[in-house]
Amino acid sequence: MNTLFFKYAIEVEQTRSITKAAENLYMAQPNLSKAIRELEETLGFPIFVRSSKGVIPTDQGREFLKYAHSIMLELDKMSKISEMSDGAVQSFRISIPRGSYIAHGFTEFAAQLDPGKRVMLNVVETNSMQTIQHVLDGQSDLGIIRYQVAFEPYFMDYLREKQLAFEPIWEFAYLLLLSKEHPLADRPQISAEDLEHYTEIVHGDLQVPYLTEAHRSGYGDGRNIHSKIYLYERANQFELLNRIPSTFMWVSPVPDTLLNRYALIQRACRAERNLHKDLLIYPQGYQFRPIDRQFIDQLFAAKNEVAFKTYD
Repeated sequence: MNTLFFKYAIEVEQTRSITKAAENLYMAQPNLSKAIRELEETLGFPIFVRSSKGVIPTDQGREFLKYAHSIMLELDKMSKISEMSDGAVQSFRISIPRGSYIAHGFTEFAAQLDPGKRVMLNVVETNSMQTIQHVLDGQSDLGIIRYQVAFEPYFMDYLREKQLAFEPIWEFAYLLLLSKEHPLADRPQISAEDLEHYTEIVHGDLQVPYLTEAHRSGYGDGRNIHSKIYLYERANQFELLNRIPSTFMWVSPVPDTLLNRYALIQRACRAERNLHKDLLIYPQGYQFRPIDRQFIDQLFAAKNEVAFKTYD
C-alpha cells in the first residue's frame, strides 16, 4: 500500500475538498481523485462521501484516517532518526504565518547557524489551520499561528481538542501597509472609510476552526472594500504594493529593511476587530532542543524590533 496516498487522504480530510487538497499538494485534481479511488479500492470501502459540508469521512474512513495519521507520524520519526544519525546536522522544521517580522527572525536565525555543519531547515508559510495540521502530522516540529482575537475561543478549543501546547508571542493591532506614493500616504489620519475606493491585497486562504466562510462573515470588520487581490504567498505582495500605489494591506508590523527596500510605509488605522495574536504551538511533552531555543530567541528579537515603535 502506497503510504503517499495516506498523505493525500489526510489533506482531503483537512480541507474537505478534493480541489483545495490538490492545490495544497501541487497536483492536478483528476490525479488526486484517481489516487483516492485507488486507495479506496485497495481498502475495500469508501473513505469519503460528499455532503453539504464538503467531502467528509465515512465511519470506516474516519477510523482509517486515525491510523493513517499515526503511520505518517511514525514514518516522520524514522526520517528524523536518519537525519540525526550525523551528529553535526542542524535540523529545524517550522510552519509560520505570512508575517514579515517572523520571516525576518527566521532569516537571522538561519544566518547564525554553523556553515561548517550540515543544515536541514524546512520553513513553510501557510495559514493557521495548515500549521496546526503540520504539527499534528509531524511535518513541522514547531508552528506559529495567527488569528483575529475575536476568534480566540475557537482556536483555544481546537488546540485543546488536538492536545497541542501553546505559548503567546504577542498581541498587536494590524497596520496599513502602503506605497509611499499612495494617495493616502501623507494624510495625517486614515480611517477605514478612507480605504473603500482602493484595492486591498488579501491572503486568500484564512480559516477558523469550526466556522464556515459564511459564519466568519458574521464577524465582519466593518470594512467595505469592493476591489481585492487575493494572494497565497507573501513575496510578491511587496512588489504589488510598490508597483500599484492604489493598493494596501493590513499586516503585522514590518521591519524597516523591507519598508525601505520596496519604498513602503506603515500607518495606524482604527478599524473594528483589528486585534490579532500570534502563538507558538508544539506537541504536548515536546522537548525543546538548543536549535529550537536559538530560533525562539531570534523570533523575539525580531518581534521586539517592531513592537516597541510608535505607529501614527
